Amino acid sequence: MTVYGIKNCNTVKSALDWLKKKKIEFDFHDYKSKGINEAKLKAWSKQVGWVSLVNKRGTTWRQLDEATQKKITNEKAAIALMLEKTSVIKRPLIEVDDKVLALGFVEESYNNLLKGF
Repeated sequence: MTVYGIKNCNTVKSALDWLKKKKIEFDFHDYKSKGINEAKLKAWSKQVGWVSLVNKRGTTWRQLDEATQKKITNEKAAIALMLEKTSVIKRPLIEVDDKVLALGFVEESYNNLLKGF
């Protein structure tokens, strides 16, 4: 299990604390220090859709000028933005065996999704 995110994000911190409390083992991939590649973003986009991957509620999105925001109308544009500004990727994202298991953190969902871990 790999958890993707940014270590200083409160939502990521909550998810990591939850996983540790449940004694669920995971690797953490920090976008800020390790980056992310286009192939991974495309694979995730195929699974959950590029719209779900772009965090339009976060500070990074809100700081983009309106013209840039309006250009994000398809997967190619979204992936280019996520490669340039990794903070715009919704987080945390949990991946197991190359499959997206969870996107974001909702404790109730984690209780159901991660029962067997």
